[in-house]
Amino acid sequence: MEKQNLIDQWKREEQQPFRGWDFSYLDGRYFEPAPPWSYEERARRLLRESDSVLDMGTGGGEKLLEFIDDLPENSVATEGWPPNVPVARQNLEPHGIRVVPYNAEEDRRMPFPDGSFSLIINRHEAYDAGEVARVLKQGGAFLTQQVTGPDLSPVFGPRPVPEVTLAACRGALEQAGFSIGYADEAMGRLGFADVGAFVYYARAAPWDAPSDFSVERYADRLLEMHENRKLSFKMGHFIIQARMKQGAYSA
Repeated sequence: MEKQNLIDQWKREEQQPFRGWDFSYLDGRYFEPAPPWSYEERARRLLRESDSVLDMGTGGGEKLLEFIDDLPENSVATEGWPPNVPVARQNLEPHGIRVVPYNAEEDRRMPFPDGSFSLIINRHEAYDAGEVARVLKQGGAFLTQQVTGPDLSPVFGPRPVPEVTLAACRGALEQAGFSIGYADEAMGRLGFADVGAFVYYARAAPWDAPSDFSVERYADRLLEMHENRKLSFKMGHFIIQARMKQGAYSA
């Protein structure tokens, strides 16, 4: 296929709609590494012993709905990306789950009183350890899974070293008064079946791509990806399960 036809095809991928956190459009074309632990199993166990939960960065609420049978009556979600807020509300509010706009990278203080929740779960969302400690009840639990990468430097050149690491997050939580019950990390590779799948991903998750990404601007590098089959990238995950020490937080 000639180069212009490829570029035109990728531009069509670039315009595909994306809603919530639903990557079903890429079924069979997008391969995310699975860590050796189960975030879902850990979340379910914690939910069954909790009387209230906050899900940080719920996206469109898709993951939280997987736990619907285990959610306590007092269940709340936050979402920081404005286009996702109405999607999350449409999906979650019929189940009695309130959705609150909140972006930890823009506003440190969470919009909840001290000691609001017995459990906070967080999958791939920014957070402030001190604020998590503040809004948890004494003895409350925090479960977070974070992503490091993908490392796109082989195609797009060096990027700043990520600040979100297991060591840094663990240290911040311990300083905020948490005891760490479980922590682990693993590396894998994020893969795409074709460049069009990468383009869709880059537009859906712009924080993972160059800030000025577009097919037009990066056509030469996308063509290089296509010709050299550079379609997989290093990606890491880490997980931390922690609990507030009794009496550890003071306003």
